Amino acid sequence: MSTDILIPDVGEGVTQATIVQWHKATGARVRAGEPLVDVMTDKVTVEIECPSDGVLAEILHQADEELKVGTVIGRIAT
Repeated sequence: MSTDILIPDVGEGVTQATIVQWHKATGARVRAGEPLVDVMTDKVTVEIECPSDGVLAEILHQADEELKVGTVIGRIAT
């Protein structure tokens, strides 16, 4: 089973975000609530926390990619 990591909706009018930096590499053990990836919008930089315990199974998008809110950027294998 896996859990998707999404670009979050951070506010009204924000439709896109850019990945700044991943804090973990594929295959790394992760815990719910720990910082996983930073994304930046035109208004704010947001630290996305890991949604569940497991292993970072996939990173689908890398730093400097601009993506729509709601895009799946990675997956946690639980």
